[in-house]
Amino acid sequence: MFQDEARFGLISDARRCWCPKPDRPVCPTKVSQQFTYAYAAVSVADGRMDSLVLPTVNTTCMQIFLDEVGSRNPDERLLMIVDGAGWHKSRSLKPPNNMKLLILPPYSPELNPVENVWEEVREKHFHNRVFDSLSSLEDQLVHALAGLETDPERVRSIVAWPWIINALRN
Repeated sequence: MFQDEARFGLISDARRCWCPKPDRPVCPTKVSQQFTYAYAAVSVADGRMDSLVLPTVNTTCMQIFLDEVGSRNPDERLLMIVDGAGWHKSRSLKPPNNMKLLILPPYSPELNPVENVWEEVREKHFHNRVFDSLSSLEDQLVHALAGLETDPERVRSIVAWPWIINALRN
């Protein structure tokens, strides 16, 4: 499984949108320094995805996420591929017994297919939206992630890059 985190905040993402002529679309915006974080792990082989929304990124939250993924997949041996964030390499981080961590090379987000999951979530669920509170943003994020968790074919179409699939077959 590949794992990554993403920050979602009350700063709105204004993008182009369709509107009939001669009208001009009105896209409200908001700037705030309030954020929440989504953690996700995906299996490129079958599109299975596990996710959690947590308040921050640190070793404690990473431990909670790894324990959750380990408990959701108790009968599997998991190789969790993570980036080089400090909380991924912390000595106090203890992966579950059925999991081993493998760290990607530094400065290589293009090797992690979960980055494309974040693009999908932002594009389909967050552009041109303004949230009144962090709670309403979290509700939308949970809804978006739950939709992906229940649609492994869609997730697989996003993350099953040919070079990864070929490496799994060899």
